[in-house]
Amino acid sequence: MGDFTYRTREDVEQWKKRCPIARLKKHLLDQKIASDAELSAIEQDVATLTESAHEFAEKSAYPTAESATTHVYAAPRSGPLRDVPASIASTRELTFMKATLEALTEEMAHNPKIFVMGEGIGVRGGNFATTSGLFAIHGPERLRDTPICERGFVGLAGGAAMTGTRPVVDFMFADFVLDSVGEIINQIAKMQYMSSGRLKMPVLMRGCIGIGHNAATHHSGSYYSMYAHFPGLRVVVPSSPRDAKGLLKTALTCDDPVLFLEHRELMTVKGPVPEEEYFIDFGKAAILREGSDITVVALALMVHKTLAACETLAKEGINVELIDPRTVAPLDVETIIQSVAKTGRLIIVDEDFAHCGIGAEIAAQLADRGFDELDAPIRRLNGKPSPTPYSPTLEAAVVPNVESIAQAIRNLCAE
Repeated sequence: MGDFTYRTREDVEQWKKRCPIARLKKHLLDQKIASDAELSAIEQDVATLTESAHEFAEKSAYPTAESATTHVYAAPRSGPLRDVPASIASTRELTFMKATLEALTEEMAHNPKIFVMGEGIGVRGGNFATTSGLFAIHGPERLRDTPICERGFVGLAGGAAMTGTRPVVDFMFADFVLDSVGEIINQIAKMQYMSSGRLKMPVLMRGCIGIGHNAATHHSGSYYSMYAHFPGLRVVVPSSPRDAKGLLKTALTCDDPVLFLEHRELMTVKGPVPEEEYFIDFGKAAILREGSDITVVALALMVHKTLAACETLAKEGINVELIDPRTVAPLDVETIIQSVAKTGRLIIVDEDFAHCGIGAEIAAQLADRGFDELDAPIRRLNGKPSPTPYSPTLEAAVVPNVESIAQAIRNLCAE
């Protein structure tokens, strides 16, 4: 048996000696952890189960076409999420980082199956204090420092999730986890589907995105458009401390894999965060500013820059409605369509590149489903299509700023 054109017969025999299953069996026998009879019984049980599954599959009818997209995502949890209405005033202000730490602290206290893996997330408390103080509470069993081996520990997270735990992978910068994209896209995103929903995949992968602090090209990527493309993944991009806490709480309690992407320049931004426990559901955009002249959809740091531009434009008589999607998978297109029905104009402001970006998806959906509401072409304002430069002057030149946002809005209002 075997295709000896791909590997020689000698090569195959050599690698058989290194078979991890055979080596584990030898170790169990040598250390008298299990007897030969016990291991033989396990092997027989596996062989029986495999043959039974094979026979069942052969006798089963082919699945219906209607079930082709079943189990891409986990079934929604029963009961409404406890979202605190925006109208509830909060006098307490937290930074973005403190808000997410509070969410993680609360959920780790509630659920002993949550554990965190990453580089420096133990005693050190994370590169951005994302796990500060948690090692003293939970110790090394639940705060697992890792070597620089992203594919290894992301793959480990996928396996751990299959056993019923809730791994949190803290990968510091989104660029670093690119080494594990095979595990994320080919395994974690697909496992629920491939198991017909029998295996859940509650893996939370979090880390910094975005340009700033002259961090150069290996510490400045965003990548949310890429991950949003793949079925099975939830992709969260919060812009405020309140949203960051509520969305992270949801991510820590849902059964789907989540990319939780935090803009580096927002980590120290302060904002009101309710003291009551609350969750923010995925796929619900926030209308941050109501207006009648033009709809602007902005993400992460661009939300704050657009808000600053809106103050200037208001003095000129231009009334902007600003929408923050908060999650890009799922994407709340309905809220954007409803806004455009009122304003007739849409511009998407995104720090990331325009080509195949999330702005292109929003524009396509609006052109398809909201074309009759438009009074002018849909416009996009994006960062320049280049790796992020190190030089401060060049870095500033590749991303939209307050004035370029304001001018793009003026231009569209004039069309």
